[in-house]
Amino acid sequence: MIEDDDRIRLSLVLALEDEGYTVRGTATAEEGLRAQRAEPADTVLVDLMLPGVDGFECIREIRRSDDVPIVVVSARDDTHDIVAALEAGADDYLVKPVAIKELTARLRALRRRARATAGLTPTVPTLVFGELEIRPDGGEVRVGGDPVAVTRTEFRLLCELAQHPGRVLSRQQLLERVWGYTVGDERLVDVHVGRLRQKIERDTAMPRHLVTVRGLGYKLQR
Repeated sequence: MIEDDDRIRLSLVLALEDEGYTVRGTATAEEGLRAQRAEPADTVLVDLMLPGVDGFECIREIRRSDDVPIVVVSARDDTHDIVAALEAGADDYLVKPVAIKELTARLRALRRRARATAGLTPTVPTLVFGELEIRPDGGEVRVGGDPVAVTRTEFRLLCELAQHPGRVLSRQQLLERVWGYTVGDERLVDVHVGRLRQKIERDTAMPRHLVTVRGLGYKLQR
């Protein structure tokens, strides 16, 4: 947990420890990044308004080498900030004050997703959509034969759409199947779809594979 407010950090650390988690708290992004490199955690919680390196840059720095689930916990509730944090690489965003039960529910969902991704087996065939190849067994995505770096969440989202080729899945369906949330912010889906398009589409203005069906949701087509 990277949080510069001592009172908030201590209260959340104690509350999460009461729920059975082992938590390491730091007050700055620099300390948190050093700790993550030295002894990687399986989830990172990060505030945005940090001294020195801010939360956005902290997320981007983690994402350069690590696909660990990242949850933003911030008092900033402006849509621009939420979208910017997700585009930087965060998997989820919670606005302070945070209810500990909601936070732990999100953490459990993140861990279930991580285990499910790690448990993919070689019996799952490569999914091909023209020049786009998705290899669930190896956690790989390729476009025109070239590997594409995607986060764990982006990969699960892409696999979910690929397993239903040509079928429209609503944002709520994707929240439930990819994030494990029965209730959640649909902007999570929109931002991750946008990030995926930047990585797998030659022309994001006219996507060939990852298509929006207005008023309904998204589909992956060949």
